[in-house]
Amino acid sequence: MTFGRGHGTVIPAGREAVSDAVRLPVTALDKLSVTLYVKGATGPATFHDIASATTFRTRGDHRSRAFTGTSSSWYHLTGVDVKGGAGSVVTFGDSATDGTGSTQDADNRHPDQLAERPAASGRRLGVLNAGISGNRVLNDSACFGEKATARFQRDVLDRPGVRSVIVMAGINDITYPLMDTPCSTPNPVVTAEQIIEGHRELIRAARARGVRGVGGTITPFKGNPWLYPADNAADARHGEDP
Repeated sequence: MTFGRGHGTVIPAGREAVSDAVRLPVTALDKLSVTLYVKGATGPATFHDIASATTFRTRGDHRSRAFTGTSSSWYHLTGVDVKGGAGSVVTFGDSATDGTGSTQDADNRHPDQLAERPAASGRRLGVLNAGISGNRVLNDSACFGEKATARFQRDVLDRPGVRSVIVMAGINDITYPLMDTPCSTPNPVVTAEQIIEGHRELIRAARARGVRGVGGTITPFKGNPWLYPADNAADARHGEDP
């Protein structure tokens, strides 16, 4: 990989760098392995927390040697752009899109399963996963990234060849006021009208760029042990299935 034909690059805090194109033939559903070497200390790393995939890592320069540790997060790399297709659909949302709870290294998140459909029919349509576990429509989080309305431009509209976006978000805006953790604050109570207006803001931005929007349903959450631990404990004492 080169950057401006050079063998390295410096990425300022809060910015991105895009490498030069690489001639690497790929077919639908291929798996790519990307190795990064960072010379010296970087401080806190930009990372994707719940990748549902294994990352190998170690200290020092191990580009041609075995790695000694593993992680289930991705570091520094935002994405890989692939040329030659008919465009892409971006799946945008929270943990349900991100793939929380899916089998490690099985690539069975719902965006993965969506990608299998055009591949099976021979359509060269890319599917991009822009889900962030814990993400909200209306409020940022120290742990779960910028709110949807703030990151929509970067994570959806600026993606190459985007034609459609599937938005599935809002559950965390409703449930976070039930929690009090460093990751969930600020956690103001929000109204249905506020969440609807947040979605309308995303719709207006998509339409202005000629991107088709598809809305996903907010899922039920009563009985979720993260939100109702006391209720679930009571159900267990009485032998009931929550």
